[in-house]
Amino acid sequence: MSQLFTPARTRGFLRATAAAVALSSVLLTTNCGAAGESGGTAKATAAVPAGFPVTVDNCGVRTTYDRPPSRVVTIHQHPAELMLALGLKDRMVGTAFPDSAVLPELKEDYEAVPELARKEPSFEKVLDAEPDFVYGGYGSAFAEKEGRSRTAFADAGIDTYLNREYCGKKKVTMEDTYDEVRTIGKIFGVADRADKLVTDLKSRVGRAAGKVEGEPDVPVFVYDSGDKAAFTAGGKSLGTELIRLAGGENVFADLDDVFGDVSWEQVIERRPEVIAVYDYAGAGSVEQKKRFLLSQPALADLPAVRNKRFVVLPLTATLVGIRSAYAVDDLARGLHPESFR
Repeated sequence: MSQLFTPARTRGFLRATAAAVALSSVLLTTNCGAAGESGGTAKATAAVPAGFPVTVDNCGVRTTYDRPPSRVVTIHQHPAELMLALGLKDRMVGTAFPDSAVLPELKEDYEAVPELARKEPSFEKVLDAEPDFVYGGYGSAFAEKEGRSRTAFADAGIDTYLNREYCGKKKVTMEDTYDEVRTIGKIFGVADRADKLVTDLKSRVGRAAGKVEGEPDVPVFVYDSGDKAAFTAGGKSLGTELIRLAGGENVFADLDDVFGDVSWEQVIERRPEVIAVYDYAGAGSVEQKKRFLLSQPALADLPAVRNKRFVVLPLTATLVGIRSAYAVDDLARGLHPESFR
């Protein structure tokens, strides 16, 4: 409970209270003037924006927005990129936890938003930015043990939204990406921009998938990390669908999870022809991962290792966000290069 009465929150509360009092005075004065001049009555509250109120159910939390959020903190990179792709830079007051290089077309806008932390920021650090909305990419954005639960933010008067990939759904697909874009567009009153972005993302996927249509599926092993065992993408991951759309087949699609450990013996048995290397901060560089795979005598006979066929994907490109559409193209080019000549 003591977290709710930090100096930062007190400062924010006092500023909010002062602003509310000032606004009430202005509205009352305006109302009196309008009544005196016209003999009618004027509304004492600001007009509700078109399309509002908006009610959204997100991971078991139901929120009604009377107007679009105006001060947003994103935790993790993929929510930030989605916001920027919707032209919402002016609403962003903080980002945190960059995973990989930002899309070139978003780089300038991304760097213009203050970075609160290299990892997940503390609850206090988020409050210092005085947001009215926090958008988390991974479940850890709202880790209760770190004091950042969605309840804690709600008690501080801050709305929250968690990427739908972490709502406990059994399997994630590209439709989740499109729904995520549309929902954020609805919350921020830019549904038209969201529809346009979804159309663009679908077109990207369609062009790449069309190029490899009819080609035989290429067996793909996803290497996230690990040495004693391999940490890989399972059948419930979005990565499995991206591989399918790109003309491949995840050799561990039968793994009943988003991610999981498998033995190197299992990898050898499934004889992948291509290895998709996931690239993200804190898990070793891509070159380190490639060197490890190429240096293992037991893997030397794998077609993917023998032919050095690697496709590198930023981890952010395999999550529910705008990057997933780009990933289909990158994968398709790596799996079926002849189709793009």
